[in-house]
Amino acid sequence: MASVTTAAPPQSATRSRLTESKGFLSAWFMLPAAVLLLVFLTYPLGLGVWLGFTDTRVGRPGIFIGLENYEYLWDDAIFWLSVFNTLLYTVSASILKFVLGLWLALLLNENLPLKSFFRAIVLLPWVVPTVLSAIAFWWIYDSQFSIISWALMELGLIDHRINFLGDPTNARASVIAANVWRGIPFVAITLLAGLQTIPQSLYEAATLDGASRWQLFRYVTLPLLTPIIAITMTFSVLFTFTDFQLIYVLTRGGPVNATHLMATLSFQRGISGGQLGEGAAIAVAMIPFLLAAILFSYFGLQRRKWQQGGGD
Repeated sequence: MASVTTAAPPQSATRSRLTESKGFLSAWFMLPAAVLLLVFLTYPLGLGVWLGFTDTRVGRPGIFIGLENYEYLWDDAIFWLSVFNTLLYTVSASILKFVLGLWLALLLNENLPLKSFFRAIVLLPWVVPTVLSAIAFWWIYDSQFSIISWALMELGLIDHRINFLGDPTNARASVIAANVWRGIPFVAITLLAGLQTIPQSLYEAATLDGASRWQLFRYVTLPLLTPIIAITMTFSVLFTFTDFQLIYVLTRGGPVNATHLMATLSFQRGISGGQLGEGAAIAVAMIPFLLAAILFSYFGLQRRKWQQGGGD
């Protein structure tokens, strides 16, 4: 008697292929994260963009007014001052954090005594809450009790106390210094992790060829570290550009708006001032700058020669 084989139903075969597909499983595991991003990121972003086109105020729903908020900001001198402050703050702090962070990473990568202890100490400025760091700097910069002014006066370098947060130029430099102090650990530890992945055999081969320490850094370390630098500095720029807590605690945008960033001005106009539509418009105006930083890193990472240790 001939045996009869029963074919699997088409739906079962399709389901079996889906469950065995790596792409399907990857999408399934990513679904919870996608839902969280949709709820806590996409919706607030969309709501902020919509509020930027309305005259909504605290306690009163607004109506659609088109580009009026943006037209008002275009002629607002304080808004453009905040744009200048934000760019100055971001560029200056990011460059300093990169230079000092790279130097610190190279130093910690050497065979130093108590190397693990120093690596842990370096992380302290990063793990301390931002508000506590800002309060500490607020005391350091105090016009009457500043330890910096006291030390310089004791050394005879100055004859009067420095007004760190009351003078516009000093205030800009002071908040940049505070941001650099807080951000260096992130850059240093991330670059140190990248340095750990570079094979020592490359350094040994280059040393046998007569390469100096500068040539080792220029032709071995830097090309292989460039992708990590691109990613690290992208995050550093994003964190710095959107900084709010440090500025708000230290100066709240003063004196005379000299340290107002776009984030703090958005909060002042939208929450403190009650003009939610205008505050949202300022926040939306930050998006092109953030996208520019992300795209710069993305297209930079497409240069595969970086990952091969080659030139441009």
